[in-house]
Amino acid sequence: MSLRDARVAIVGMGLMGGSLAAALKASQACREVIGIARRANSISMALTFGFIDRGFLDLAEGVADADLVVLCTPVRDILAKINTIGPLLKPGCVLLDIGSTKKAICEAMTSMPVHVEPVGGHPMCGKESSGLNVAEAGLYRGRVFVLIPLERTSPQAQALASELVTAIGARELRLDPEHHDRVVAVISHLPYMLAVTLVNAAFGLAGEDPTPWRLAANGFRDTSRVAAGDLAMMMDIVSTNREPILAGVRGALRELGEIEQLLISGDDDALLTRLRAARQHRREVFP
Repeated sequence: MSLRDARVAIVGMGLMGGSLAAALKASQACREVIGIARRANSISMALTFGFIDRGFLDLAEGVADADLVVLCTPVRDILAKINTIGPLLKPGCVLLDIGSTKKAICEAMTSMPVHVEPVGGHPMCGKESSGLNVAEAGLYRGRVFVLIPLERTSPQAQALASELVTAIGARELRLDPEHHDRVVAVISHLPYMLAVTLVNAAFGLAGEDPTPWRLAANGFRDTSRVAAGDLAMMMDIVSTNREPILAGVRGALRELGEIEQLLISGDDDALLTRLRAARQHRREVFP
């Protein structure tokens, strides 16, 4: 089946699910977009925005005739739904998730009923703000979308997932679950922990003095931005990717410890070498 002929059911009408629905509708990529949410006002809003064709509060009713179901909820909720949604899906239905960690989710998918075609996924995009009211059709455009088919996933199901990625303007990248989780711990989860550290350290050092916040400009705003993110989502990430995050934190502590020693010793030449290397690495990644 091609995406154009498919009914796509999106479970979760927040930022990610709403933006996915909006992108599919904007490109007229599929036969029908179905939205499933816990709150009636989310369905009403999605219908008003023109993001979905139909909406449901009941999961079973919403996915009953879907050809492709996309789980766009927090990781622990995705894990819970994987354990219950299988019998609700019709034979050959493709189940895709967009959770931020993949090992636990893909392991859970291996136990799904044989009539379900599971594919792990993770689009590398988002915002600090959450909710359907900040969803936008262009959220995925130009962004990497990781796909992780299981050994049991048929070529036809993989092709349908790939079609969806292309339809929303994203760029597909295939990884295995463990590799994915190690990489995102370094480039996504560690930056969050460092931003939290920066904000808490700055407030601790400033004490009752309001002056630092009168002076704070783009540098502090940019480096602390992700600390304003969704807390529930981050706790889900920590609970399902703890060891890779710990490895990243320990690496950062070693780096900070070495910088601390250079500051204590007054070895400005060695410190400059370290700063120059970091600048060069940054320019190589983001020219």
